[in-house]
Amino acid sequence: MTYECVVSGIVIYGDEFEATEGYVVIREGIIHEVGTGEVDSSIQGLVAPLFINAHTHVGDSIAKEVSFDSLGELVKPKGLKYKLLSEVSEGGLIASMRSCLCDMKRTGTCTFVDFREGGVSGVRALRRACIEGLKPIILGRPNGDDVKDVLTVADGIGMSSVNDHPWDVLQEVSEATKKSGKLFAIHAGEVDRSDVEGALELMPDFLVHMTHADKDDLKAAVDKNIPIVVCPRSNFVTGVGRSGERPPIKEMIELGVTVALGTDNVMLNPVNMFAEMEFAVKTFWQNDRQVFKMATLNGAKMLHLDEKMGSIREGKAAHIMILDEKSNNLCGTKDFVKSIVRRARPDDIKVVLVGKSD
Repeated sequence: MTYECVVSGIVIYGDEFEATEGYVVIREGIIHEVGTGEVDSSIQGLVAPLFINAHTHVGDSIAKEVSFDSLGELVKPKGLKYKLLSEVSEGGLIASMRSCLCDMKRTGTCTFVDFREGGVSGVRALRRACIEGLKPIILGRPNGDDVKDVLTVADGIGMSSVNDHPWDVLQEVSEATKKSGKLFAIHAGEVDRSDVEGALELMPDFLVHMTHADKDDLKAAVDKNIPIVVCPRSNFVTGVGRSGERPPIKEMIELGVTVALGTDNVMLNPVNMFAEMEFAVKTFWQNDRQVFKMATLNGAKMLHLDEKMGSIREGKAAHIMILDEKSNNLCGTKDFVKSIVRRARPDDIKVVLVGKSD
């Protein structure tokens, strides 16, 4: 027996996110048909793709709103973050991460990319915390473990700055990860651009932050086809990106960089992609469709999953949220994509549908 579901209303359709009155037919978790016109269905509202949170540190959920004086003090090797992580029990860490993932799912995210510290045991702890209906992409980090052992349990490797590690170690880790066919990513340009050149030389699958990258750095990323994940709220809280031009999101997009959006450290900000979009569009880049794309399709492109998720299109997984366009917050909307980006909140969500995943 084939399971079929129909949702209708205003559909944010396709890779250009055009809002149109219509319907979506879902069969066995896959978008089978998208049509136009008014259709009666049991699930109605503003139909939009779920988010892809392209950069998180959910282990940091053990210490929300922790006090710190500088980014270096917080996240450097053997810094405050790592001290707190070393003191928590495995059960406490798993419970905290699971609560974070439940919040992530409730707020409209279907896939997240996590940089998971702690070596093999750190990756396994996050696997144990994972919940149904939320796809994890876990990038582990060697912590005294052999990189090959980490790669047996992780989806790839996510490193901190080039400045934190010996160059030969980074080369070894990068080469081993690429040989395994898994993802290799690294932070760069968060505090300054001193680590950008080295990060680009490693040819990662994507870079995180590039807050202080200059135009030549961004052109190099385009030439090497390296996407960038930006985390504007995190950069603002840590004090590394407060000018309205850091990270240089507008310049990145104009130069042709594939830019995705992430919420970064849970110590500093909740995993709420609505809040991340609102902050990004009002502070950095007044292009609502591009910011919505950063929170959805571009994350899928970065992960080479854009034929399977990231937008509402026939053949893709039915990762869909239905928002209440008549809520007190959204009623009176004249531009639906703009309203999703600038004012929608998790409490506007009526239904979350998670489609077929590999």
